[in-house]
Amino acid sequence: MNSGTTITAGIDGSRASLDAADWAAREAGRRRLSLRLLHAGTRHRVSARVPDVDVPAGCARTTLDRAAIQLSYAHPALDIVARDTETPAVPALIAAAAESETLVVGTRGRTGHSALAGFLAGSVALTVASGATCPVVLVRAGELPEDEREFAPGRTPMSATPYRPVVLGLDLKHPADGLIGHAFDTAVVRSAPLLVVHAWTPPPPHGRAPADRSANAPSPGGAHDRGTGRRRALTGTLRPWRDKFPDAPVAEQVVHGHAGDQLLRASTGAGLLIVGRRAGGRLGRAARSVIRQVTCPVVVVPYG
Repeated sequence: MNSGTTITAGIDGSRASLDAADWAAREAGRRRLSLRLLHAGTRHRVSARVPDVDVPAGCARTTLDRAAIQLSYAHPALDIVARDTETPAVPALIAAAAESETLVVGTRGRTGHSALAGFLAGSVALTVASGATCPVVLVRAGELPEDEREFAPGRTPMSATPYRPVVLGLDLKHPADGLIGHAFDTAVVRSAPLLVVHAWTPPPPHGRAPADRSANAPSPGGAHDRGTGRRRALTGTLRPWRDKFPDAPVAEQVVHGHAGDQLLRASTGAGLLIVGRRAGGRLGRAARSVIRQVTCPVVVVPYG
C-alpha cells in the first residue's frame, strides 16, 4: 500500500482498539481511503482482504478475523485488509505509519462520571504518537459514532446531524503548514466548524510567578499589547488557509493561560482535538496533558 491511500488501525483485542478501528473505518469512508487492520506480535502472519477472510474448518476465528468481518458488515463499501505480524506492537505500528495517511490506536477510557472521563494512555499509544511519521489518532474506549455529531432530539437520523467542531491547538512559534493544513482539511471533510486556539503565558516579572491571578486575567505591563499582537499574528497565519479553504467556518481564540488547560476547555463538546509534535521529538507537556484528560479523540500531527 502507498502512503496517502490507507488508514491503519492497530488491533490488540481490547475494547479500546476495537472502538478505534470503528473510528478508523468511519474516517476511511469519509476520506474514501482503504482501511488496514494490523495485529502485531502474533505467531502466524496472515494477510487477507475482507470479507474473504478464510478460516480453516475447526479453527476458531482470531480477534483480527472477528474485527475485520464485523467492520466489513458495518461498512460494506469499504476496502478492508487485515494483517498479522510477528513484529512487536510499537515497531510494527511505526513501520505501518510510513505507509499510511493516518494511524489510529486505542487507549483505555477512564471509568466513572463522564466529567472525569478521559484517557489512560498506555506506553504503546504514547510511544507510537511520539515516533510515527504520519498523524496518529488516539481513540478512547467507549467512543461511539454519535459522539462525533451534535445531539439532535426527536427522530432525526444521526447521519443528518452536523459534526461537532474540530479544535486545533496552535503554537505561533511553530505554525507548521502540515499541522494547519491537516486541521483545515479535517474540518472540511466533516463540514464541521474549526476552532484554532493559541494559548500563551507571559514571563513573570523579575522571574517570579504572578500571585493570585486566574488563567484569563489580564497581566500587568505590556501583556495586553502582547495579546493583541498575538491575535494579529494568528489572523495573519491563518489568512492563506482561509483563502485556500473558503468554505471552512473558522473561529480564532487567543487565550492567556497554560496550553494544556486552555485546550481542555476549548475541546469540551468538540468532536476532535488536533495538536502538533515536532518530527523527531517527544510529545510536549501540553500534548501529554490533553491526551490524558480530554474526552474526544486526539490527533497528533508531526511537523518540521
